[in-house]
This record gives sequence, C-alpha cells and structure tokens, in this order.
Amino acid sequence: MQRRQFLATLAASLPALTVAGRVFAAPPSSPRFLLVFLRGGYDCANLLVPYASDFYYESRPTIAVARPDTAAAESALRLDADWALAPVLRASLGSLYTNKQLAFVPFAGTDDLSRSHFETQDNIERGQPLDRHAFDSGFLARLATILRGRATPIAFTNDLPLSFRGGGDVPNISLRAVGKPAYDQRQAEILTAMYAGSPLQAEVADGLHLRQQVAREFAGEMTKANRGAISAQDFASEAQRIARLMRDQYRLGFVDVGGWDTHVNEGGAQGQLANRLGNLGRGLAAFAQELGDAWNDTTVVVVSEFGRTFRENGDKGTDHGHGSVHWILGGGIHGGRIAGEQIKVQQSTLLQNRDYPVLNNYRNVLGGLFARLWGLNASQLDTVFPQARPQDLRLV
Repeated sequence: MQRRQFLATLAASLPALTVAGRVFAAPPSSPRFLLVFLRGGYDCANLLVPYASDFYYESRPTIAVARPDTAAAESALRLDADWALAPVLRASLGSLYTNKQLAFVPFAGTDDLSRSHFETQDNIERGQPLDRHAFDSGFLARLATILRGRATPIAFTNDLPLSFRGGGDVPNISLRAVGKPAYDQRQAEILTAMYAGSPLQAEVADGLHLRQQVAREFAGEMTKANRGAISAQDFASEAQRIARLMRDQYRLGFVDVGGWDTHVNEGGAQGQLANRLGNLGRGLAAFAQELGDAWNDTTVVVVSEFGRTFRENGDKGTDHGHGSVHWILGGGIHGGRIAGEQIKVQQSTLLQNRDYPVLNNYRNVLGGLFARLWGLNASQLDTVFPQARPQDLRLV
C-alpha cells in the first residue's frame, strides 16, 4: 500500500483523523501566510463602503450603511475621501487600519463570470488561467512545493481544500470537530499494532500524535471559554488556536468561513451580514494579538469567490455579483490605505450595469505579494500562477 492510499484508508476508517505528516518546527526566519476564504460571496460594498457615491445610497434604500458621522455610532468609519469601513468593525479592523496593519484592495477578483459559487471557488483555488480545468493542483500546493523546507503548510478545514491539492501530504484539521475526541485509546492501540514493524509505522505514529496534540489544544480552550466567553463555534476562538499553531509550527495556512450568501434580509449597519463581519473582525484581531511578536512577520489575505450585486434586490438582500474587495493584514505590511487600481463608483462604471468590475486580478495581486514575501523569481511565480502578471502593490 502506498502512503497516500494508507492516508485515504485511515481517514475513511476514522473520519476525525484527517491529519497526515510529521510535526516540524517552523523555520524561525520564514514569513507566515494565512489565506482566509469567505465562501458564499460576501457583500463587499457593505464592508468597504463607497460613501462618496450618491449612487450607492440610491441603489440600497434599505441596506446602505450611513455616511461617516462622528456623532452616530452606526455610521461608517471614514478611511479616506472615498471609502469607509462598516461600523461593526470599528474596534477590530478599524484599529488595525489606523496602525497601518490593514489594507483593502477593491475591484478585486477573478475573470470568471459564471457567478457560480462552486465554479468560481474552484477557479480561484486552482489559480490557473480560465482555459485550464485541472483539479489535481491548487496554487497553495504549488507554492508549498517551491517553499519546501521554508514554509510548512496546513489547512484548517474538514477536507483538504483544492488550493492545497497536489502538494504532497498536507495536514488538515477540522475546526468543526473542536472539543470532540479524535479517537479513543483503543482505536489508537489497534492502529499502532496493525502497522507495527511495517514501513508505515512511523507515518501512523506521526499522524496519531499530531491529531491528538491538536485535539487536546482545542478541547482545553473550550473548557476555558465556558464562563460566558465566545463559543468555540465563533471564529474568534478558532482564530486564537490557529494563531498558536502557526506561531510555533506552520508557516503556510488556509481556512474557510461560510455563510456569506446574503440573498434575503442582509441588513446594513446591523443584521446578518454585520454580525458575521463582526465575528470575523474579532477573530482576525484575536489572531493578531495571539501571535504576539510573530504578527510582525505574518501576512493574512481575505478573499471571496465574488462580490454581490451593487443594487439590493426585492428581498432586501444582494445576489451573486463579480468584483470584490480583498483584505491584506499583517504586523509588517504597508497598510492604512486602499490599494490597487480603482475607478469612481457610479452606474456607468458597473460591470453589465450590476456589479463591481475586476480591475485587480487575484492571481496578479497574490503573485506580487508572494514575490515580496519570499523573493520568488519569474519562473517560480509562473509555476504558482501560470501566465499571470504579478502586480506589486508594495504592501510588504
């Protein structure tokens, strides 16, 4: 049995045991990178509010976020002459922006115009040109291969995401199983005995040890959170655990957060979208705080498959759109600004009279970022993002 077959068989027999590979200490001088994927297509226009646009307020009679007003708590937080931040993020992301540890890239995304969650998510995770449809290689897997020995990868997901496919044995840990036992002692002893003396003995021991170690870490934090603290289901709690693992062991991570498909009753300064943004913002702030000094060499990028329609629909929500807003966070980035190519937000500049256009292709933006973080050359960047044109926004 090949090692990959063994790992698949082991995962099938013990669903909670979805981790493979050895435990490595991360190189002390290597940058950290975490990709946060918001699945569902979040409404970026109610996150980064184009408050200078009258058209924004005409298009959203019930869900628009109020213009900046220091006397109104539910008004947007002014970032510059054109853009403001959702008020629910004032204390979390607002502070990071003020400290120049956060930047936004509007009009960002992919060339994919299908407006399909699955197609666009897959397209982004593959990182390939639109005319390529291979599902056996993701861009983070290709990056991890280039950085082998410099950036140990991990996915904080139930199943290995497409972005990490094709990169060898990348460990993945489900956040949905927090607090649940990974396996009992009897199962561990049976597995150990089954492969004792075989070529796979070391691999089994490594996999069991790593999953058990992380399960203990997660379960301990749940116990501490019982006194009215944020639930283990909350991203803030999960982000702190992710931070500890990335601080001590891993340098290249992926996590996805669902629930962003707001077709009905989206809300404005308050409501379902604001609640989710608030949890996400608190989680990212907790992630930064938990890293401590390690935050200074950490970069986090938040993306989604697409944005939403610029106009609200008849159900006081928004539908599948195109252009989005990416977030770049880190203790060492050149933040406190809105980066990338931009245009005035008005009806004439919408794509197909409905969506934000994409002016900053995610492959180009990430390619330029990776070049700055790890000093990748043109050939290496073309391996990660074939035929892309890296765009250096000088964010790091």
